[in-house]
Amino acid sequence: MAARAPSSRQAGFTLIEIMVALAVFSLAVLALVRLESATVRGATILDDTMVANLVARNVAIEAATEARTPTIGRSAGVETNAGRAWNWVREVRPTGNAQIVRIDVAVADRRGTTIGRATVVRPPDAQP
Repeated sequence: MAARAPSSRQAGFTLIEIMVALAVFSLAVLALVRLESATVRGATILDDTMVANLVARNVAIEAATEARTPTIGRSAGVETNAGRAWNWVREVRPTGNAQIVRIDVAVADRRGTTIGRATVVRPPDAQP
């Protein structure tokens, strides 16, 4: 058997093939980074909305369960929840029954964008 003589051409990838593979890989990595960024942004929005709705509900329930019926009109305040300050606006409106009021609460983030809302109806006070 005759031994093969080593060829002058080595088997392997050319520089152009390697560069094309790196370009395709980098495009895939960039797409994954953008996807991760969108996921984090979405989770932050969801967290803010959830906490703002909790604050709105707390303020509305507090007004509905006070000993005295809240005064008709608008009031505002700041509530701290989840380590952040939330600005809220509460509007108390009359209904068809003078003893029943509607309480609307809107909660805004630090930029002033309303991201949480709650509405409750306070029933008439129980007669002794």
